[in-house]
Amino acid sequence: MKNSKAKNPDFPSFSVAMCVYQKDRPDWFEKAIYSVTNQTVRPKELVLVIDGPIPQGLENVIRKYKGNCRDIIFKVIRFKKNQGHGIARRRSVKECTTNIVALMDADDISYGDRFEQQLSKMLSIKADVVGGNISEFVSEESNIVAYRDVPVHDDEIKKYMKKRCPMNQMTVMFKKNAYDMAGGYRDWYQDEDYYLWIRMAEKGAKFSNTGTVLVNVRVGEDMYRRRGGMKYFKSEAKLQIYMLRKGMIGIGRCSLNLLLRLSVQVVLPNGLRGWLFCNLARRKEKISYGKYKI
Repeated sequence: MKNSKAKNPDFPSFSVAMCVYQKDRPDWFEKAIYSVTNQTVRPKELVLVIDGPIPQGLENVIRKYKGNCRDIIFKVIRFKKNQGHGIARRRSVKECTTNIVALMDADDISYGDRFEQQLSKMLSIKADVVGGNISEFVSEESNIVAYRDVPVHDDEIKKYMKKRCPMNQMTVMFKKNAYDMAGGYRDWYQDEDYYLWIRMAEKGAKFSNTGTVLVNVRVGEDMYRRRGGMKYFKSEAKLQIYMLRKGMIGIGRCSLNLLLRLSVQVVLPNGLRGWLFCNLARRKEKISYGKYKI
């Protein structure tokens, strides 16, 4: 795992916070870790929280990288029982020893210059939170079916925040002091990241996105199922009411947001929800999704 791509002394040290649990696939997990270690600018440390017991295949991947990434500190924290992704994510960030932390999921793939782009942006405009666009693929990494683009500049991001989440969480790098000032990740069903960005904005954090694709993300029917149902709608509704009470949005914007979410998250079936996401919320390439042609 020793890589010829070295840490760049012109950039500050940073950590990568990552979580894994028993249902993650070992081959996908290994590709995710490889994409972190095979960067043009490499992290000082990778902090991995193991959320409960995991199968031997995942243990083998951890052992392989922990024993061979000699220029990256590989810190492993184990939970005896599964605590859930929100708690695991909070712990992974807490254990990072640097002020700059990049998030990474266990089944996605970071493009090779992701961290270099983010650090360059963070330093050049003194941003507290830097993310980017994502490509979405099905089965094979080359089978990219859509892109989720997000606004680039701080004012655009905070305007977009009033109607939708303006950051792709799996691409985000932030300053830990700004994260801590907002209270870090807090429990909020399926919306811990959106809630965090809102609170960071309240505290005056400066946001940016690179305008480029930073992470290749696995998608499928499960993603659209997670974005639907009454429980998810109630979580989103509470978030809209939170923004209304804080004066971030008015009653008209709040009502429209709730109506749109009720229609998409509760009324629509998974297949049609997927069709709408890919057509209205994505820059798309041709894809066949279930019985709905996209």
